[in-house]
Amino acid sequence: MSSSSSAEKNPYILLRLWRNEEYRSVFFQILTMVVVFVFLGMIGNNVVTNLEIAGKDFSFGFLNYPAGYDITFQPFIPFAPTDTHFDAAIIGILNTLLVAVSGIILATVMGFTMGILRLSNNWLISRIVYVFLEFTRNVPVLLHILFIYSIFLYVLPVPKRAEPISEIFYLTNRGFFIPAPVFEDGFGFVWIAILIAVAFVFFFVRWAHKVQDETGKTYPVFWISTAVLLGLPLTIFFLSGTPLSWDIPIMKGFNFKGGAAIRPEYIALTFALSYYTSCFIAEIVRSGILAVSHGQTEAAHALGLNSNRTLQLIIIPQAFRVIIPPLASQYLNITKNSSLAIAIGYMDIVATIGGITLMQTGKEMETMMIVLLLYLFFSLLISAFMNWFNRKAALVER
Repeated sequence: MSSSSSAEKNPYILLRLWRNEEYRSVFFQILTMVVVFVFLGMIGNNVVTNLEIAGKDFSFGFLNYPAGYDITFQPFIPFAPTDTHFDAAIIGILNTLLVAVSGIILATVMGFTMGILRLSNNWLISRIVYVFLEFTRNVPVLLHILFIYSIFLYVLPVPKRAEPISEIFYLTNRGFFIPAPVFEDGFGFVWIAILIAVAFVFFFVRWAHKVQDETGKTYPVFWISTAVLLGLPLTIFFLSGTPLSWDIPIMKGFNFKGGAAIRPEYIALTFALSYYTSCFIAEIVRSGILAVSHGQTEAAHALGLNSNRTLQLIIIPQAFRVIIPPLASQYLNITKNSSLAIAIGYMDIVATIGGITLMQTGKEMETMMIVLLLYLFFSLLISAFMNWFNRKAALVER
């Protein structure tokens, strides 16, 4: 009797769950995930079957084999042909990150500068920047890379004929040779001073912004930060007895010995990617500034702010909400376009694991999976940081 009454009270329970939008949404999400995993499982099974037919096994044991090739540009970790393919992959990852990070910094500075100059009242400067932007954006980035690299190869002199710059720098077709620092005993105190200076600047900037928001009083943040970042480490450096010497490059035979060499492949790739991407960033900055109402500029001038302070305190902070989202896409483009490094012989992750290691081991599937997952990881990391920065820069209503 009780079971029949409960059935009368709850008729068609599945139908009622289906009509509930929340439950129906969860059902479709679960169904979609099941379909995706089944599809991936079918692809994986098909790959393993085809590899077995071809007489290959799916494994990553090749990473422990000796690489058998040399990497000319290894600024962080030394590498020899007797090292493993895993070590070569680490060098490739570091070289890729070096291009991506330095390219992003350089492209941001150049892009913001050209974006502001694009709006300059000086007609000549505005037109020159406009012509440069239009020319650069409409030429493929690979051609820019090859063009800059060809300048190093065919315009710059060989090491034997290179003229010194200030007697210690040499710019040749084999790279830019500069003195290398040699840290001596006692330099650890300088590193500690640098960390303390950075921590002080971090908290000082936050405190200065808080005071400005609450009282409107402004401090010379840039000059105070610069004085602390330079003054404190230099003071400790001299008090420690200047524990630093320099290894000067010297011509021996047909090339320079000693010092540090910045390879032309790295310079060409970084510079080409930077100025190419900066042209897109410049247009993003220009559109973000124009998106701010001109009344904001007039109000700032009415309060007595000059043009520079108006741009710094009023226009740019409001333009960030328009600039940051597309800016993240350009940072992703720099990172992904760095894979074109293989065209000029720069040993990034594509040239090491995705190139020479692939050809030596015949592990096409495994090496490509490593390269794809690494670029996916880099992209997700950049996206996560830019999303966080976008939330921090968003305007807060009061």
